[in-house]
Amino acid sequence: MYVRTPGARRTAIPTTLLVTGLLGTLLIAGCGHDDDPSAATPATPPTSAAAPTSAGSPASTDSPTPSATASTPAVDREITVTIAKRRISPPTGRVTVAKGQLVRITVTSDVADELHVHGYDLGARLPAAKPASVEFRADKTGLFEVETHETELVLFQLLVR
Repeated sequence: MYVRTPGARRTAIPTTLLVTGLLGTLLIAGCGHDDDPSAATPATPPTSAAAPTSAGSPASTDSPTPSATASTPAVDREITVTIAKRRISPPTGRVTVAKGQLVRITVTSDVADELHVHGYDLGARLPAAKPASVEFRADKTGLFEVETHETELVLFQLLVR
């Protein structure tokens, strides 16, 4: 590539210098990723962020739907589910969240599997006996199934209004 400069007709710019500058610009700009916090984030790796439960027993709840409570100021709704011997606790039901809320779904399964949130195309690996979470902004309205892939269990239906 040639660039016209004052006092010279043409000056050659080495291709490597041009490529290095372009790559540096992309790295500084974040490679075009949207830093908007309202955008859905990809599945997070398994974490131990789930609230501790009493030894050997699933999280207690008085309702037949998965628990959905505010846990931290950063998350609007936290939904916690436990799977043991193909039984879902709390039992399968419907959880309603408001459009725009930041939702965290934490699942602990007694067997390795994969969590999937339909409609948002988000997922997380579920290692056996360790909690895993997926966090996202509920920016699409509708009714979405949250399930496991290997065991094909519907954990609950997420209703976003």
